[in-house]
Amino acid sequence: MAACATRRRRVSGPLGAAAVLVPMLAVVPTAAPAPREVAAAEAAPAAHGAPAARAARGPAPAVPGQPVRGEAARRGTVPIIVGHRGAPGHRPEHTLASYELAVRMRADYIEPDVVPTKDGHLVARHENEIGRTTDVARHPEFARRRTTKTIDGRKVTGWFTEDFTLAELRKLRAVERMPGLRPRNTRYDRRFRIPTVQEVVDLAERLGHRYGRRVGIFPEIKHPTYFRSIGLPLEGRLAALLKRNGLNRRDGRVIVQSFEPAGLRRLDRALNVTILQSVAPTGAPYDTVARGTGPTFDEMVTPAGLKEIATYADWIAPEKGRVIPLREDGSLGTPTSLVRDAHAAGLKVAPYTFRDENRFLPADLREGTAPGARGQALKEYDLFYRAGIDGLFSDHPGTAALARTRFLATDA
Repeated sequence: MAACATRRRRVSGPLGAAAVLVPMLAVVPTAAPAPREVAAAEAAPAAHGAPAARAARGPAPAVPGQPVRGEAARRGTVPIIVGHRGAPGHRPEHTLASYELAVRMRADYIEPDVVPTKDGHLVARHENEIGRTTDVARHPEFARRRTTKTIDGRKVTGWFTEDFTLAELRKLRAVERMPGLRPRNTRYDRRFRIPTVQEVVDLAERLGHRYGRRVGIFPEIKHPTYFRSIGLPLEGRLAALLKRNGLNRRDGRVIVQSFEPAGLRRLDRALNVTILQSVAPTGAPYDTVARGTGPTFDEMVTPAGLKEIATYADWIAPEKGRVIPLREDGSLGTPTSLVRDAHAAGLKVAPYTFRDENRFLPADLREGTAPGARGQALKEYDLFYRAGIDGLFSDHPGTAALARTRFLATDA
């Protein structure tokens, strides 16, 4: 893969420059009170006293106004925390309650995955198949909508957002996607509806005013090649939504992401926002597969591949094992050169996805044998922060924020 010139529209500073205000278009419900397991994060001081210089660069990381020492001080940056689908370790994912709790737990960004409805509205769901994340199976009027489709080369059976109008989706309610692993979240089943991306934008602005800091949004366009093939392209719709809300600015308030470079290149041409290229642990982006030509994910993280990404993007989000891989026994190994190589190419790095449960932790950081038990996640976060990452995606942003506060206060 040939190396290309660095992208011209580079973000200044870790997150960008000026503030943007988004119109408040809808009243959104307040999330239910946080359970006891997040009480420590809730008790942390609010970020109202954050230094003005940091607050002027887009959504400043939500940390107290504390001295920053060690590696973070030398680099002059504070890692950002992205509430991955909100705070799904505590609430059903992609609900306004989940996003709101993420912000209360000191996330700097909330992440709506973007899929379309039949009538062209953008809604927040991790996948267009909604059988696992909504109560659609309880609605007999939609029973005949269940079908099998081929999405990115894989057969999927269920109900799909593109077969429903927004009005029809409004009849559904969200449910916990992993009830066996997160049974406490099932108490919130059927309490929250599927939000539109516009409602997520409105929520971010409302919460920014409430907590005295900017709250960024981190939309991911899902399956752009597939949706383009069925006449529901995502890029133009998302670009129009961001422009309507005054968010087409390179101030770090919005970071747009995808696994498919072709969709990101379209967005880079259509918008003046920060762009992030997601990188899976194996395989290739589906646009590469569909065209029969293009980079694999392994090729994208070579020095040459990273320079190519830098022609249209500002960040990469690798699966966390590409930053610190596991050893053969499942324990956490030593960092690769990816962070250093990405920084050399002018890219920032935010790996995914960090979670507190044993099932998702390295073998040496688990507590007991129950997959859903909470392990030593703070140690994992600390090792990644020390590896020089610029941010991360977390299902448990309160844990990520606590680990960040400790990291920033510790001498290297």
